[in-house]
Amino acid sequence: MAKATKDGFYATGRRKESTARVWLKAGTGAVVINGRKMDEYFGRETSKMIINQPLQVLEQVGKVDMTVNVRGGGLSGQAGAIRHGLSRALCALNPEFRPALKKAGFLTRDARVVERKKSGQPGARKRFQFSKR
Repeated sequence: MAKATKDGFYATGRRKESTARVWLKAGTGAVVINGRKMDEYFGRETSKMIINQPLQVLEQVGKVDMTVNVRGGGLSGQAGAIRHGLSRALCALNPEFRPALKKAGFLTRDARVVERKKSGQPGARKRFQFSKR
């Protein structure tokens, strides 16, 4: 879970198959993801917007530096995992942030994952074509 470290706050976030480890400290708003700037790592504006949502809700944009290690899944799942981890780390930073983040739904782990493929079918739900004759 979220905890204080010697140089800031740490939390883990998850979404689909992605896991994000987020370190947070007071700063100027620098975001480093897997050793690269956020603009280099995420091409889509949507992903960048998803990551910044907790900071915008709390009006903390440009006040904290974030270092992230994220692995697994695709870029969309990774963005969701970072948002989850960032929200948890912000709660560790200041417990007064919790109600606003909870209301926005950023502290809830989104449990939706891909349904497994079943045998005798081409996919999770799809069936092979049925022929009567």
